[in-house]
Amino acid sequence: MKKIRVALVGYGSVGEKIHAPLIHENSELELTAVVERHHAKSQEKYPHVKVFRSLESLLEAGVADLVVIVTPNELHFPQAKLALESGLHVVVDKPVTVFSGQAKQLDALATEKGRLLSVFQNRRWDGDFLTVKEILQQGTLGRIVHFESHFDRFRPHLVNNWREKDLPGSGITYDLGTHLIDQAVVLFGKPDWVYADILKQRTEAAADDFFDITLMYGDLKVRLTASVMVNAPLPRFLLLGEKGSYSKYGLDVQEKAMKAGIPPRGDDWGVEPEESWGKLYLENETQPQPTLRGDYRLFYQNIADAILGRTALQVKMEEAIVVLEIIEAAFKSHQEGRRVVLG
Repeated sequence: MKKIRVALVGYGSVGEKIHAPLIHENSELELTAVVERHHAKSQEKYPHVKVFRSLESLLEAGVADLVVIVTPNELHFPQAKLALESGLHVVVDKPVTVFSGQAKQLDALATEKGRLLSVFQNRRWDGDFLTVKEILQQGTLGRIVHFESHFDRFRPHLVNNWREKDLPGSGITYDLGTHLIDQAVVLFGKPDWVYADILKQRTEAAADDFFDITLMYGDLKVRLTASVMVNAPLPRFLLLGEKGSYSKYGLDVQEKAMKAGIPPRGDDWGVEPEESWGKLYLENETQPQPTLRGDYRLFYQNIADAILGRTALQVKMEEAIVVLEIIEAAFKSHQEGRRVVLG
């Protein structure tokens, strides 16, 4: 059967180490083209790909069925719009756009053109998140009153990266915040209101490098936070319920493996060692909770299946729009020092 031709727009660290290997390992996708403005680095690993200097020249060549956009956030909207207008399916690295209004325009355009449009929310396939999802679905902890999600790192020194510059869509909230908010939306839906602190904590930081966002769902408090100034162990997840608690330390193993150049293949991909499992603290016992196997490969398999008409998209634009509305509400909350109610 003919493979789906995929073009990758952008070959920075995320394009090279995350997207390209996942696309390459999928038997129904073929990486045929890459947009690199100044180099041809992609041809070192994928000598068969054709390198283009611009998205426009790529589209003119007609060498792709699916365009994957992995460029700075402020370019997502115009590039996705151009690809959709050219009649191609589109995947955009998170966040899909900087503003929710732009995302709504893209969603309408994709519907008009009859093309797939999705967002790379790979952390829906983190093993720890899948485990949390299962705990909630099984009701292990009873009624949940508090849900906490951290993504902490120790990176006290500034780097010359667009994410750390004063640009639209830069900063940690649009980066890690997009993941954490998306996971919360998957689990709980759209919150009633948002309250947030969004800060620049490193000396001379131009973009936000800390956030603490509260989402309220009735009497359930969801706290999402990330910092680059944490050099002590804090839980990745903390769930408090009427029947007990769950805590999990450490990050999913897949990103570290991919950044080390390990190909995402085999049945042991995404398996977390037992010593890293989280724990359930129930009323009369404490027990380890095995971490489910994570698998980022399932994102692109779902994209292929959806393009071929086998199944529905798992990462939908209506969810991506809600994520951006929450981010906008979080910045408004911080600026005005108050709760922001979502309509």
